[in-house]
Amino acid sequence: MLDERPVIPRGRLAGSYPAAAAMVVFALVPFLALSAALQPLTPIVAHQLHMSLQTMSLGSGMANAGYAIGTVLAVQFAQHLPQRRMMVLYAAVLVIGSILTAAASSPGMFIAGRVLQGVCTSLLLIAAVPPLALGFGLERLRETAVIMSLCIFGAVALGPTVGGIQASANGWRPLFWVVAAISLAALVLSILTFEDAPPMDRSAPWTPGVITLAAVGCVAAFYGSSELLTHRFLEATTVVPLAGGLALIVVVIVHQYRSRRPLLTIRSMLSSTIPVAAICLALFAAAASVSATGLTAALLADRYPPLHLGLLFLPELAGAVLTAFALGAVMKTRGMHYLPLVGMAFLAAGILVFRVELPPSQALTLVGSGLTGVGLGASVAPALFVAGFSLPSNNLQRVFAIVELLRAVAAFMIAPVFAHFAATVGGSPVAGTGIALWIGVGLAIAGALIAVLVYALGRARPQTPNLKRFIDMEGPAWYSPPLLAGVRGRSTGRTPAEDPCRP
Repeated sequence: MLDERPVIPRGRLAGSYPAAAAMVVFALVPFLALSAALQPLTPIVAHQLHMSLQTMSLGSGMANAGYAIGTVLAVQFAQHLPQRRMMVLYAAVLVIGSILTAAASSPGMFIAGRVLQGVCTSLLLIAAVPPLALGFGLERLRETAVIMSLCIFGAVALGPTVGGIQASANGWRPLFWVVAAISLAALVLSILTFEDAPPMDRSAPWTPGVITLAAVGCVAAFYGSSELLTHRFLEATTVVPLAGGLALIVVVIVHQYRSRRPLLTIRSMLSSTIPVAAICLALFAAAASVSATGLTAALLADRYPPLHLGLLFLPELAGAVLTAFALGAVMKTRGMHYLPLVGMAFLAAGILVFRVELPPSQALTLVGSGLTGVGLGASVAPALFVAGFSLPSNNLQRVFAIVELLRAVAAFMIAPVFAHFAATVGGSPVAGTGIALWIGVGLAIAGALIAVLVYALGRARPQTPNLKRFIDMEGPAWYSPPLLAGVRGRSTGRTPAEDPCRP
């Protein structure tokens, strides 16, 4: 009797870790690198497409809003739709967005392409990285952590140098066509590595109201922050959508915390000590880093040509690469808990080096960019995994979605706020930048202290992760006590000898 079981389609490279990892790299790098490379290219793009700088700012804000919204959409789609088929669709739309941007002949075409890039990048991040981390066994988890850190923070660190190289040629389209080619490579690899996978949970409820609230909140908040380029902070054009958008995002978080069947695992994360500490640290690091690089680069833009300025920030890439491998080295040790704190110390030190002299000298810029590269790479990515390891691995997509949504708001939305602050406070851009840098130092220190305090109040302790337990979906990699367990007098209910998360 013939076997009538359906044949599941598989790509020629299905099951190949190098191919799947390359697909993730090519999917994440284009938008993140371009976002960091746009600062020196903005006047050139605006001139050739007959856009005002305010319109360019709005386009960047909407692209970043798209990135934030995509994190929520990815989780919803993963519940009900075939995950790998959707991944191919995301990559195809990313190619369309990249081509629209590179071939743009009007402001609308350019902005639409950038928005599609932003949405699809976060869709691919949430859809592709967790399966890469969990689908190839324990021996590949360390490599995945290194790759993810390099993709997100290496691409951001490389952006200013790449943008400076392209701006020195007084053009922008060649770089954008290169990005389109990289996006096409991601699409090809998503097809070659295709292995059909069912939806995670078809019984999960659809939540159009939650997604709508999150989308409106992100668009409003990023619109308000983008308008700060030409408007005062307290004008209705800026403060109303900015405050209203943030309020809607808070409403989404509260709703998901209280929901019986939430789309996002807010309650699991915010009621547990270690995830709360990790999220706080990641958000403060993202906000603090904004003042370190963007404002310093803006202050130096009139002193050096774009290529020279881009090369001054190249040590940031070296720092990001170094910390990516450091993350891999401590992945299986209790050092995972300490690495984010080390990162915050480096981040504060880097901002202080920028602050020694304003505008900073070339030597100070090189040292400061290297230190901030180490600080950002050693804080946010490790904190992301610390939060993820605190819950069962089947929640990894949702953990990444929550952290990336909040990180996008903390980093991308606050950047225009800091830029506006530096330009309007202190009587001059130099004085305003100096004040903003001090705020950045304070944020880095405060983030580290809050994380330590949360650990102490929850009676949490650094633990060696039981990654086999985590990968095998038998439970979290370590035990995280209830939030504020020590203050509320709640026993963690575990002793070191009894902890089932011990290896």
